[in-house]
Amino acid sequence: MKVGEIQTLTVARLSDYGLYLADEEGNEALLPNRYVSLSQKVGDSVEVFIYHDSEDRITATTDTPTITAGKVAWMKVVDKNIHGAFLDWGIAGKDLFLPNRNQQGGIVIGNHYPVYMYVDSITGRCVATNKLKTYVNNDDIVTVAKGQQVEVLVVSESPIGYRVIVENRHWGMLYKNQIFRPLSLGERTVAYVTKVTEERRIDLSLQRRGYAQVKDSSEVLYEAIVAAGGELDITDNSTPEQIQSRLQMSKKLFKRSLGVLMSHKRVTVDEKGIKIVK
Repeated sequence: MKVGEIQTLTVARLSDYGLYLADEEGNEALLPNRYVSLSQKVGDSVEVFIYHDSEDRITATTDTPTITAGKVAWMKVVDKNIHGAFLDWGIAGKDLFLPNRNQQGGIVIGNHYPVYMYVDSITGRCVATNKLKTYVNNDDIVTVAKGQQVEVLVVSESPIGYRVIVENRHWGMLYKNQIFRPLSLGERTVAYVTKVTEERRIDLSLQRRGYAQVKDSSEVLYEAIVAAGGELDITDNSTPEQIQSRLQMSKKLFKRSLGVLMSHKRVTVDEKGIKIVK
């Protein structure tokens, strides 16, 4: 029974309180009635998240949590007491505990923080920490490489860009002079590794590099023309600011993408803008 993870279990038996689900070894967890449908029966497979309820019982839920074991998420503090803080992780009737020993800096109710979740080796419960150094660092970068597509979580902003957590494991940077769309703290998005330096710094971009980037952006441009009714009033004479605002791409990338569409005779261009070839 994998506490803190989403897994598929089998309905083993029915009770007045819900369904008892079992793993391959026969370990059971209760799926309370509020998550049960009348059509479910013994032998059915159910995808659930496993955690401990407020009475320390292993429990299943079909709610999708914001975070699972071994992952990082941007989470809101909803309550505090003398022992720690409580985070909204999307599970009805149960918050994720952030104990005092795992807190770094002041924790304020209503604020969001990047936290890592693990299963406590003593209690077996899901626990959060915002002391990330042990879990998120660049000491040994083996999971990412230049050119790789990765998932990132935006956690802070500086004058030069946004600091992100890469694949729940490493720190990386997205530079503002290479970003052509709005970003917000807590946003989870796809990025591409542009450089891993000898100093173990990971630089990223929201766009692919080289021909792959142009190919992707040409489709973005084409879809924008379609959305505008088949004609888009942007040309080579449009300012970089206009292009960035309308298409979230640089003028250089716009021109290269337009060239791809024209070479495939998908669009024509005149002084008024771009038109789809019918």
